[in-house]
Amino acid sequence: MNARPTVAVLAVVLRENRLLLVRRANPPDQGLWGYPGGRVEPGETHAAAALRELAEETGIVADAPRLLTVLDFIERDVAGAVAHHFAMITVACRWQAGEGLAADDALEARWFDRTEIDALGASASAQVAAIAALASAEG
Repeated sequence: MNARPTVAVLAVVLRENRLLLVRRANPPDQGLWGYPGGRVEPGETHAAAALRELAEETGIVADAPRLLTVLDFIERDVAGAVAHHFAMITVACRWQAGEGLAADDALEARWFDRTEIDALGASASAQVAAIAALASAEG
């Protein structure tokens, strides 16, 4: 394992009371629904990384990124050692253009309302519903 946590972003886009989710093509969480996102590149701000990852994965153009929260995802191996540690910076982005098409690391892209997100259960990554609640509350 890398001795340092990996810094990554999640782009949370709310449009007309619907949130954009992608079904992940690659680990971690391969096959699960989650927010578009990925690693922050060296020299890149978390806000710029969120907008870049959003565009790469879905073709969505957004602006006005703002911090929602930071989440730690830590996975341990069978011996209890840290196998993966992601510090996920969750960024709310204001939709500008695009419908959301799966590209890059996404198998599918789709807009969900809160009821649909809550119903995803185990087919969604951890914290997807909690992040939806936070984003919806902040409008």
